[in-house]
Amino acid sequence: MYLTIEIEQENDGRWLTDVPEIPGVMAYGKHREEAILKGQVLTLRVLADKLEHGEVLFDINTLFSVAA
Repeated sequence: MYLTIEIEQENDGRWLTDVPEIPGVMAYGKHREEAILKGQVLTLRVLADKLEHGEVLFDINTLFSVAA
């Protein structure tokens, strides 16, 4: 599963990121790189929370391989 980070600069100079595949994941940063990093961190937190609560967004087994 690939997630898209959309980014744009606001009129006040801040950068805004949005992950359209996961509603509500939006983050601001002073700099472009900071906004991207904050968006990535928030995405991982939201995905972890959804997994803990049994909400399946994708096949988690496609991310991991278990070594014997």
